[in-house]
Amino acid sequence: MDDQVIAAMARWPDVPAVRGWLSLSVRGQWRLHPCGRGWGAPDEEPGEAITSPRIVAFIGRNYQADDTGRWFFQNGPQRVYVRLDGAPWILNLDTDTQGRPRLRTHTGRDYGPVTRWWLDPEGRLYSGSGQGAGLVADRDLARVIDALRTAGGRPLDDWLERPEPAGITVRLASAGEGDIPTDAPLGLLATHDLEATLGFVRRP
Repeated sequence: MDDQVIAAMARWPDVPAVRGWLSLSVRGQWRLHPCGRGWGAPDEEPGEAITSPRIVAFIGRNYQADDTGRWFFQNGPQRVYVRLDGAPWILNLDTDTQGRPRLRTHTGRDYGPVTRWWLDPEGRLYSGSGQGAGLVADRDLARVIDALRTAGGRPLDDWLERPEPAGITVRLASAGEGDIPTDAPLGLLATHDLEATLGFVRRP
């Protein structure tokens, strides 16, 4: 969190929190809802994309969660709760200096190690880590699936094609010589169990 934000919170500690003004899309784009009707209103606003790199970076630096899994942007002294259309972190596939795959969040942070993977009925891939729940962006989904390997080093094609796939353990195929590979279970997740299982609130 920025120093000036921390200072503003100390100076004005009782500013009420707001909802309905900010959302995060499934592709990791911040959207502003200018009339505060981002959710929970009969005339819910679709929102306007925030495109200023300076503002996007400011939101990203001051974005976090409370103890109940509600994510927010600390805008100076005011807490702005965020509607999450996918998950708290939207994940993209990047490569490290050795060309090995790694995950990065929509805010540009490294993500992981992943401790759990889930597939939902629509084929979306979610993850869990110490940073919180993530959703692999749709444009990178096929590449992430290709980069995942079972504990035996096999790709996921056989597992995904089973009529009733059982849980397995997988890892990103990124461990190099001297690295310690991180295995994580992969299972199926019902849509109605998403928030409770992953520990976040989509509409706080």
